[in-house]
Amino acid sequence: MADFYQILGVSKDADANTLKSAYRKLARQYHPDVNKDPGAEDKFKEIGKAYEALADPETRARYDQFGEAGIGGAAGMPDMGDMGGFGDLFETFFNGFGGQPSQGGRSQRRGPQQGDDLRYDLNIDFKDAIFGQQREINIPHLETCEVCRGTGAKPGTGPTTCTTCGGSGQVRRATRTPFGNFTQVAECPTCNGSGQIIADPCTSCGGNGVKQVRKKLRINIPAGVDSGTKLRVSGEGNVGLKGGPPGDLYVFIKVKSDPNLKREGINIYSEISVSYLQAILGDTVDIMTVDGKVNLKIPSGTQPNSTLSLENKGVPRLGNPVARGNHQVLVKVKLPTRITDDERNLLEDLASKYTEQNSSSNSGLFSRLFGKDS
Repeated sequence: MADFYQILGVSKDADANTLKSAYRKLARQYHPDVNKDPGAEDKFKEIGKAYEALADPETRARYDQFGEAGIGGAAGMPDMGDMGGFGDLFETFFNGFGGQPSQGGRSQRRGPQQGDDLRYDLNIDFKDAIFGQQREINIPHLETCEVCRGTGAKPGTGPTTCTTCGGSGQVRRATRTPFGNFTQVAECPTCNGSGQIIADPCTSCGGNGVKQVRKKLRINIPAGVDSGTKLRVSGEGNVGLKGGPPGDLYVFIKVKSDPNLKREGINIYSEISVSYLQAILGDTVDIMTVDGKVNLKIPSGTQPNSTLSLENKGVPRLGNPVARGNHQVLVKVKLPTRITDDERNLLEDLASKYTEQNSSSNSGLFSRLFGKDS
């Protein structure tokens, strides 16, 4: 028994868009109008059967649980409705010729079109990502031609009706298939689907109605951004053709690393090294944070590789800069490799004051730590 997922060449966890894309690709490849190989028509039907079963969530759930037996005769050739039917198939097929299907015989003349979105990659310093900043960027994008005001025609002139398609933006031709006669509707190659011809194009924009210019923008980077953060600047993408609205600009943030500070979420991590005397007796040391130098108290008896926390010295939460994470400090304890005679005498005197019960366990302490020779 055939596996519908294998037929479409997708995994069992494929989403609806993946299924649709795979179906379109295969349906176009094996459609009888374009594939005359023996067995192409049967393969085409098999693809349609698999897609119809998997495109419907309820049918797909039954198929996943019980196989083809769970859907009975429900999965056959795709119908004329929804995105999996012949309507979708022929829309895909005919679009391969640059056209769009007719909808009730109505003209598909193109009007104003939405402009494209743009992407801009912005590198910022570690500290700027913590506290935010304003940055000025320079981007190239399309703007409406000021000379023709977006019409594409030389001032004083205008577009004329396309004689090839009569202004409909489409051309049609009949196609005979094993399923009957179909009318193929394609975009008019003369006017590119607009239904109009510009006989005297604008010399400033070459008849496009838009021109590429460089524009300076001031971007507000909020506190707490991190690498991968995406900022949307509305209306700063490419302007649309024929007076269409502009797209948006998306600024993708990449944060430079810091040699001493590491970030994980809203917390910051760093390391310091202290002497064994500082660890035993305690001390107060200066430590560098994103807020500058601050005092860090080393409690007496601090153990090696312990972590001390500076509250509210971390990263502000994105969208709530008042709430900040912490700065975690890993304490490394340095032991001397050599000591002077005076230091040895002091340490041995200190060791001699240990109680009798500890003396045996500590008798070789200093020789083990610092060696017999100073």
